[in-house]
Amino acid sequence: MSTLKEQLKADLTAAMRERDQVRAGTIRMALTAVTTEEVAGKEHRELTDDDVLKVLAKEAKKRREAAEAYTGAGRAELAATEEAELAVLEGYLPKQLDESELEAIVREAVASSGASGLQQMGLAMKAANSAVAGRAEGGRVAAIVRRVLAG
Repeated sequence: MSTLKEQLKADLTAAMRERDQVRAGTIRMALTAVTTEEVAGKEHRELTDDDVLKVLAKEAKKRREAAEAYTGAGRAELAATEEAELAVLEGYLPKQLDESELEAIVREAVASSGASGLQQMGLAMKAANSAVAGRAEGGRVAAIVRRVLAG
C-alpha cells in the first residue's frame, strides 16, 4: 500500500475522531476514488504514490470546476462547500507553481525537446508535463506551451 494512501486512511480516522465532517467526507471521497482507480481495468492493482497523487489532482480539479460553476449560477453556499473540499485535497497535493516558475520550466522543456512550431505540440507537451510533474494543471501547461511554440 502506498504511503500516501496510508496517510489518507490515518487522516480519515483522525477527522472522524475530531468530528470534522468536511475533512472526513472529503478524505472518504478521495479514498473511494483511489479504490475505484485500483479496481478499474481488467485486474486489481496497487497504486503508487504518484498514481494516488494523480487521482487526488483529478478530484481537486472536479472541485475547482464545480465551485466555479456554482459561483456562476449564484449558488454561493454550494460553491463554499466545494472550495472547503478543495482546500482539504490541496493539503495532499504538491505546491502548485506560479506563472513565472511554470513558464521557465516549460520554456526549458520545449527547448530540450527540440519542438518548433505548433505542429509538434504533442512532443512539447510530453516534455513539459514530465518536467512539471503534477505541479500545475494540464490546461495551464498547454496554454504556455502553445504561447512558446507560437513564438
